[in-house]
Amino acid sequence: MANTIDLHTHSTASDGIYSPSDLLKQAQQAGLKVLALTDHDSTDGLAEATEAAHELGIELIPGIELNTDVSGGEIHVLGYYLEYQRPEFQAILKVLRDARVRRGQRMVELLNEQGINISWDRVREIAQGSVGRPHVAKALMEAGYVQSIGEAFDKYIGKGCHAYVPRYKLSPEDAVRLINSANGLAVMAHPIGLPGLDKLREWLPDLQRAGMVGLETYYGPYTHKDEQALLSLAKQYNLIPTGGTDFHGPGIHPTPLGGRFVPPESVERLKALAAKRQGTTPPTFELPSPVEEK
Repeated sequence: MANTIDLHTHSTASDGIYSPSDLLKQAQQAGLKVLALTDHDSTDGLAEATEAAHELGIELIPGIELNTDVSGGEIHVLGYYLEYQRPEFQAILKVLRDARVRRGQRMVELLNEQGINISWDRVREIAQGSVGRPHVAKALMEAGYVQSIGEAFDKYIGKGCHAYVPRYKLSPEDAVRLINSANGLAVMAHPIGLPGLDKLREWLPDLQRAGMVGLETYYGPYTHKDEQALLSLAKQYNLIPTGGTDFHGPGIHPTPLGGRFVPPESVERLKALAAKRQGTTPPTFELPSPVEEK
């Protein structure tokens, strides 16, 4: 059965390679009928993506991906069906994006200190939006220091490398609450990457109490065993199993756009829950004081 759904993608509005409209063209070529654009800390690509989706006959789900930190690792939280134009929501996203800019600038400074001559202006030109590490990696490729984005991460900007800079610290529960403040639906992204299923079981009750409604079960490189374990957890905690490829562009993740089967029922359940929230007053949310590693 051909897949027609991808609920986890990125564009140049964060750290993807394709513009939102070009991403939609890629989705059409891949035979997709439903696409969620889930850029990091940004909804800036959604207006362009919505227009392109309308022209191409693709159903676009307005989304986001928020990076958060826990002891011993990271949790990424996806948000779907956002009322993303709410001013309070956008004000908080700006704080997170500004932290992302400072991070990118510091990476370039550290690379320059190593004698690696790339400029922040060029990184911003490559990004054409919110800057992420893949854009720094592309600048390194362009300048001839590496042959691939993967090599850039391995040698220079991956965790443990000299030019790696930690991110703004946001808790998973706060990410869920932030998504809820825009009447969105919060889903934990790629949970197998966390420190084991036992740890995941510890975190799920708190996240569910905060308002999380789904678990990304059908994800890029996951094995059938991974998928079954997550389906069991989703059923246990009454979470909607979702899925996608985490597509950023060629050469960043192994799974191509639309390359992971996602059951239509996942979208149907999300859509039904979103319809119940539409037009209601969402809970308020205030961003905690920044805690940023130096």
